[in-house]
Parts: sequence; structure tokens; C-alpha cells
Amino acid sequence: MNALEVRAAIALALVYVLRMLGLFMVMPVLAVAAMDYPDYSPMMVGLAIGGYGLTQAALQIPMGMMSDRWGRKPVILLGLAVFALGSFIAASADTMVWMIVGRILQGAGAIAGAIMALAADVSRESQRAKVMAIIGIAIGMSFYLAVLVGPVLAEKFGLAGIFWITGILAIACLPLIQWGIPKVTLLASGDTLPQAGQLKRLCFSSQLWRLNVSVMFLHMLITLLFVQLPVTLLHFDMSLESHWMLYAPVLLASIVGLIVMMGVARGRMPKRLLQTALILMGAGFSLLALHDHNQWVVLVAVVFFFTGFNYLEANFPALVSSIAPAGEKGTAMGIYASFQFFGAFLGGVISGWTVNHWQAETAYTVGTVAVVIWFVLLLGLREVSRVKRIQLKGLTSKDAAAQLQALPGVVEVTQNVKANAIYLKVTGDFDLQQAQIIVAKE
Repeated sequence: MNALEVRAAIALALVYVLRMLGLFMVMPVLAVAAMDYPDYSPMMVGLAIGGYGLTQAALQIPMGMMSDRWGRKPVILLGLAVFALGSFIAASADTMVWMIVGRILQGAGAIAGAIMALAADVSRESQRAKVMAIIGIAIGMSFYLAVLVGPVLAEKFGLAGIFWITGILAIACLPLIQWGIPKVTLLASGDTLPQAGQLKRLCFSSQLWRLNVSVMFLHMLITLLFVQLPVTLLHFDMSLESHWMLYAPVLLASIVGLIVMMGVARGRMPKRLLQTALILMGAGFSLLALHDHNQWVVLVAVVFFFTGFNYLEANFPALVSSIAPAGEKGTAMGIYASFQFFGAFLGGVISGWTVNHWQAETAYTVGTVAVVIWFVLLLGLREVSRVKRIQLKGLTSKDAAAQLQALPGVVEVTQNVKANAIYLKVTGDFDLQQAQIIVAKE
């Protein structure tokens, strides 16, 4: 990568870390810390934890499309400002109602698509995967860091303190976007951002809808877990600030499990490993439902859950990328992200409603049943192989398009006249130079 690409990758990764850190830090602490509010109830906790997902789901695609019209930076700056405002409202809240309002406003800063598009704009095709990988690693790190430091910060500064820190971090991202990343010309976004004309068809794609519903289940279940797990840990006389002592070995063990599963996969995405990850998550919820206040059972259960969660979270985007038609990955990922965030909202609502009406452990039983339903749904997913996506500038005749399609390793060719671009899905046998020669002749 050149200096511009390194600078942009670091800046965008830092923006993602600071923003997601604030969102994630609330998850492991809110269920306990919110007990001090006068209108506390499990249902309100569920809405507060998952509320941001509702507006994220609703605005993810529209804000991505807006960045094509208004520019990436204005949309990202607007989203960060709205996110910061929501954080400050939640920090100042003296009731759960106002905290939920703040959380919903936080979600309205739905800038994930615009950030990824900006990353594509500032990187060359040959280096784009590296830039995206740096951002992806940053997202994962922010989750693990938030789970560990959230309980400690909540004990020291209170829940309001976490929201103040979150808002300040969002404000700190503004100069990074404005001055940390150079101005660039917008590129063709068919494989980066959603396109309105593709939404309906991709929503009902026989394979993609299974992945969309799967990521909805995935984030529903992790939200459901974090609505209940902090309260469960209180039964073991673990103060909120000491919860990290359980999370740290759990996350470490689950990462080891993820590495083992990735090693078994050997760069492929076998369906049986997806099913194995689901079984681990189901086993985790089953053990939590039956733990009978045994701390070791809870520890093993959470390790099982996070091992399965980590594997699916890492592999589902790659599956979407492999299945989505050439030139339509942006739309497919926009729909996927909307389902992902809606799942977080759904998990909060279901968990809160369940605990409001039955015993707390019933929420874990609901999680087990959800995994069973999800497992049946995933039986219809076909085996797929990893592909690489290539974007070339220019257009070709039908003969040239046929020549591209005939090249070794080319899976699919799509032309976008409006964007003056050619999109290819290719495997490892593909020769980029041959493709460029064919396009150059036109």
C-alpha cells in the first residue's frame, strides 16, 4: 500500500474503533447499571440495549445511497454528529425512556456503508482488500476491547460516564474524517454501495435471504445474551467491575476455537462448519438455561457460544460476497447489514419481554429454540466457494464480454453502463493482465 492508502486505512479503522467501542461498551453493563433508574424493567433494558439497531437497520441503505449524492465525508460527518448527540442525550438521561431515545439516535448515525465506500474510493483495486481487512480487524478488536473495559469503566464512571466517553470519542472522529483523509473522486459503487434497482431482487434471492435471516438470528442472540448474562453473573457475587475476569478467558478461548475451525476449513467455507458453529451456540444457550448457579457451567457455556459466534461473524460476510452477483455486492451487503442491526433490536425486545413475563433463565431457553429454528433454515444453503471480486474501468462489446467470461477463473461478468465499469467474480486461476488487455482493446 502507498502512503495515502495506509493513512486512509488507519484513519478509517480508528473511526470505526472509536465509534463501535462506544456502542459495544454498553452491552455488558447496561442490564446491571440500569437498575438504578426509577422506571427500570427488563423490557426497558432490552429496548435500551437493542434500540440502536432499529434506526441502524432503517437508515443503513438510505445513508449509503446519500453518500453517492452528497459525498462520503458529509454523510459520515453528519452520522458522527447524530451519534454523538444521541450519546450525550443518553448520558444526561435520568430515566430509561430518555436513555432509549439516546440509543435510537445513536443508531441514526448509520455510516458503515459510507465508510466502506470511502475506503474503496481512496484505495487502488489491487490494495483494496488490505484496506478492508484492516478495517475489519479494527471492528473485531473494538468488540473484544469493549467487552473487557466496559464493566471497569461503568464501575468507575457509571453508565452515564460511558455515554459521555462515547460521545466525546465520536466528536474526536470528526477531524480524522475531515483532515485525515484526502479528497478523492467518487468511484463506481456497484460493488460497494446499495443500488435502489437491485434491492427487491436481492432481497428475495433464494440463497442471500437465508444469510440475511441468519445474521439477524446471530445478532439477535448475542443481544439476548448480553441482556441476561450480566445479571446471571451477579448470582456468583461478581461485582460489575469484575465481570471482565470472566470475559477475558472466555474471549481468549473462543478465539483459539475460531482459529481451530478456520484451520479445519482451510480457506473454504464448508456448510458443516457453519452447522458446527450453530450447534456450539445452541449448546451454550442450553447450558445457560440449565446452569443451576454453577459458575463453571456458565463459563463453558459462554465459551461455546462465542466460539460459534466468532466463526459465523467472520464467515457470513465472505459468503455474501461469494453469492452476490458481480457488481451487486454493495446492495447485498447493505441488505445484510440492515438485517444484522434489526437482529440486535429484535434480541433486546425478545429478551426483555421474556424476562418481564417469566423467569430470567427462560431467555436462555428462547435462545436455544431460536438456534434450532435457524439450523433448519440453514439446511437450504448451498455449498459455495470463495471468490475474488474485480472492478475494471470502461465498457466492452458483447464479444469482449464473452472473451472475459471465457478466461480461466472467471465466474461471472457484469457491465454497468452508468458507472462505466465492468465487475468480475473470479477464482484463483484468474489472470488480471489478460482481462485488462481485453478491456484496453475496446
